[in-house]
Amino acid sequence: MQEDFERSRIHAFFRRVAGAVPGDDKPASLVITHLLAERGAFLTGVAHVSTIAAVLPKPRSIDEATLRQVGRTLQVDELDRHRFADPDQALAYIESRAAGQDLILADVGGYFAPVIGHLAAHFSGRLLGVVEDTENGHQRYERQEKLPCPVLSVARSPLKNPEDYLVGQSVAFSTEALMRSRDNILNGRRACVIGYGKLGSSIAALLHAKHVDVTVFDLDPVKRVQALSQGFRTTATLSDALAGAGIVFCATGNMALREEDFGRVANGAYIASVTSSDDELELSALNGLYSRSLAGPNITRYTRTGHYFYVLADGNAVNFLHGASVGAFILLVQAEIVAAMALLTRGEHDPGIAEVPAEVRQSIASTWLNYFHEVP
Repeated sequence: MQEDFERSRIHAFFRRVAGAVPGDDKPASLVITHLLAERGAFLTGVAHVSTIAAVLPKPRSIDEATLRQVGRTLQVDELDRHRFADPDQALAYIESRAAGQDLILADVGGYFAPVIGHLAAHFSGRLLGVVEDTENGHQRYERQEKLPCPVLSVARSPLKNPEDYLVGQSVAFSTEALMRSRDNILNGRRACVIGYGKLGSSIAALLHAKHVDVTVFDLDPVKRVQALSQGFRTTATLSDALAGAGIVFCATGNMALREEDFGRVANGAYIASVTSSDDELELSALNGLYSRSLAGPNITRYTRTGHYFYVLADGNAVNFLHGASVGAFILLVQAEIVAAMALLTRGEHDPGIAEVPAEVRQSIASTWLNYFHEVP
């Protein structure tokens, strides 16, 4: 729990960031977010540049105390990907919250991507644009045939690199914490890391530091070359990567394990994901093929004749079980989201995916160092 002086410092930081990127009149905003313990301060930052019409918490990353606190002053609605996949339902929802207003959508995972064209064409107000936080969401917007408005993506920002690295570390920490609850540890097991992006490479590096034998699989041969150069065994096939691996880390954001892959998972292996089970694991396809039983808190045993394995946190991001904290580094990304929203109010961006200018990122980094870097 943050102390009062810590909260005051964070609020001052967001005021400084918002003031450095002056926008036009404050539009309405719909804010999708992981509603974790520190996100109240982030929403205060968003409120400096927009009027929050509703907060939509990611369902598997909600801190109940924060939910109650935010709900006292802001409208909090249920986030349902199925609703936002239906053009008419999505439009009816945003009309119910921001009819006739200028509107910014703050997205985490591309929830609005399938209907963005319909929203822009039929919303009674004016859709100023979208700010997207994740690589998975970035790709969902990228796949749209033609974007009708600007999408400012922070997914590939250099300010996100510290967060991504530390998230990878937290995934490995939470995985071992759950394993230890069953009197198991990382050491002595071979590990498989599926996906060698920012998170996967961070997980692999931590496992290597713990003297765990790691095999990396990535569909991209360039990523496999990178992993090989950094001392990891690589393979061109997923089945080879899974063979004999006692721990499987899924870090693709794009269905790492499908129905046919689970049969290749080693007996007794633990499977951990860095993101939503809907994005990473085709667990629904195992209905009727495997029986499920609880093997411990947040550990599900999947069993069929002659084969069993364990899935952690129901296949969702395992680090959220322990707060998913990356310290003050998360504020760098949150500040860039706030700055991006302010930039959208100016109406200077053409439709399509764009990024926050380098000079704005440099200003955010400099401000963050002034507020949070303690010089010895």
